[in-house]
Amino acid sequence: TSYVHSICITLVCVTSGLQGLFGVPELSCPAGFQVASKKSLKNTELLVEKVCNCPPGTETVESFDQLSDGLCKVADLADFVKVAHPDPVFREAAEKTCIEIGTVVEQLNTNVELCKSLKRLLDNPDIVAQLDSDTRRVAELFMFDFEISGIHLDDNLRKEAVALHVKLLDLNNEFLVGSHMPNRIASSAIPAHLHLQFENEGSFIQIGGLHAESPDSLVREIAYRIYLYPNAELMECLEELLKCRYKLAKLVGYESYGHRALKGTMAETPGKCFSLLQHSYYNCELMPWDHPYLSGVLRAERYNIEPSLYSPYLSLGACMEGLNNLFFQLYGVSLMSEHPSPGEVWSEDVRKLAVVHETEGLLGYIYCDFFHRPDKPHQDCHFTIRGGRWCQETGQYQLPVVVLMLSLPHPTKSAPTLLTPGMMENLFHEMGHAMHSMLGRTRYQHVTGETEDTFQSVVSPLGTRCATDFAEVPSILMEYFATDFRVISQFARHYETGQPLPESMVARLCESKKVCGAADTQLQIFYAALDQLYHDKPLDRSTTEILKETQQKFYGLPYTPNTAWQLRFSHLIGYGAKYYSYLMSRAVASMVWKQCFVQDPLNRDMGERYRREMLAHGGAKEPMLMVEGMLKRRPTIEDFVDALVSELNPNFETFIMDSES
Repeated sequence: TSYVHSICITLVCVTSGLQGLFGVPELSCPAGFQVASKKSLKNTELLVEKVCNCPPGTETVESFDQLSDGLCKVADLADFVKVAHPDPVFREAAEKTCIEIGTVVEQLNTNVELCKSLKRLLDNPDIVAQLDSDTRRVAELFMFDFEISGIHLDDNLRKEAVALHVKLLDLNNEFLVGSHMPNRIASSAIPAHLHLQFENEGSFIQIGGLHAESPDSLVREIAYRIYLYPNAELMECLEELLKCRYKLAKLVGYESYGHRALKGTMAETPGKCFSLLQHSYYNCELMPWDHPYLSGVLRAERYNIEPSLYSPYLSLGACMEGLNNLFFQLYGVSLMSEHPSPGEVWSEDVRKLAVVHETEGLLGYIYCDFFHRPDKPHQDCHFTIRGGRWCQETGQYQLPVVVLMLSLPHPTKSAPTLLTPGMMENLFHEMGHAMHSMLGRTRYQHVTGETEDTFQSVVSPLGTRCATDFAEVPSILMEYFATDFRVISQFARHYETGQPLPESMVARLCESKKVCGAADTQLQIFYAALDQLYHDKPLDRSTTEILKETQQKFYGLPYTPNTAWQLRFSHLIGYGAKYYSYLMSRAVASMVWKQCFVQDPLNRDMGERYRREMLAHGGAKEPMLMVEGMLKRRPTIEDFVDALVSELNPNFETFIMDSES
């Protein structure tokens, strides 16, 4: 009855002239999510039957990919809507769809008949020998998804594995929500003159962040101690989550959850991951709530990089034109504005870009949700809405669709939207994710290249699309372009006078990042080490005690009593045992920049090589092989460490340039 009711509501919405979110007719109103979900699940049933009955061969893998694609198109879109749509009714409908499809995915990952059909293919060497490399790798990745879900277990143990998966979905969501909830304290406990620094709630003060940029050290300390004060329920949730992850990993045959998570990545094992972290470690001293603020002060004072000095040169329009020029020079790609249809976007200030190649034509679409609005998440992030793949059934390529979400200020009557250097760099970073999706031309959606950035979905339909420690490489590499004067000089102009941004200012900006650079790297190492330890053997003490010991070993700042920073570490959900990926990706990006682009960041031949060796494959090729293809050598752990350390070396030409100017 509810399904028929949803169809009726959706038909009314469609006939009213609204096209639906992202052009999906059903999604012209919240009830359409149920219709889209039912339609997807019905198609899933038909494809499962087809896979189980077709003879082993390429068709088996293609049907698996259609199965994955059908679920991903609904789950990925719903995953975005549940966090970004301004209408709470839409968000709630999307959340229900995520849970519904997530449950079905867990059932499919332990479907014995599905697995048998894939096993018949992979166990036949004659048939495997006839498969092309992409098809063989995708088949192996699907089998890996089955194995880590416990498909090889007997009925009782397999049911236990499914129950653990479902329980983890709930625990993941509970922790993710709790990690972003504010803490509150009686107003009387805080000096009256500081009340205006925080949000008031009757007789309480509500603290929803660290206030790390406040110039008042007492404000920073109060925010740190209150925001990170331990929450008993959330602590219990985290401990249960880690216990369930370990139990699941052991159940399906792994030494730890870390071993399960790192299979197929560049790090390969927790041992190699720890080797990278230990060799990259530095030492320094400071109070924990002072680090972000004081490092910013040092950068500003030593290099005179007050953001307001740069912003007039970095209008949003100029930066987008700069990206357009860069992509055309490197890849022959242009960003072209398109007018969305009624109902296609979720906010009137969302812009739609068509990505067009000079000879290949339309490559895909990027929706730019750039401006701040109430209830919108503050993180800058990238969402895959639809992955690219070759559709055997239509004879056409399914174009990728992504969303870039930032939180920029709106333009005013007197000035366009002006970006700080940090905002500009974040824009380039997120556009790197988008172009990874656009420039990939994989045969299979399962390995199309990108996963969500920042907001990792708890629904991961039949696996992920790209190794986590490779996924950040294209975006971090874009940060190098964003701070290279040869690139910036093409677009950075004062919005009023038209004057170019001086080269000396760009040089100072680059050097300022190295101030406290060792401490910043050390902080990331601490986070990554803590993540690895949480996902190693079963916890024999509290997560706080492990944090305190790890902080003492890997980070120069002291642990603050009665705080539980780990309860705000939301990356434990999407990046469980993989937080090191940021460091690994940064090391790879550094090597690619220095070896391939530093001489000429606008070199078309090198841009084509980068697309051919790295971007085009998505996850269809082992990440280390892609790195090896680009660098023409296979890097070692020592190479990764050297790449991270070399980033901190000062460039004394900056001081010479400054003195001359």
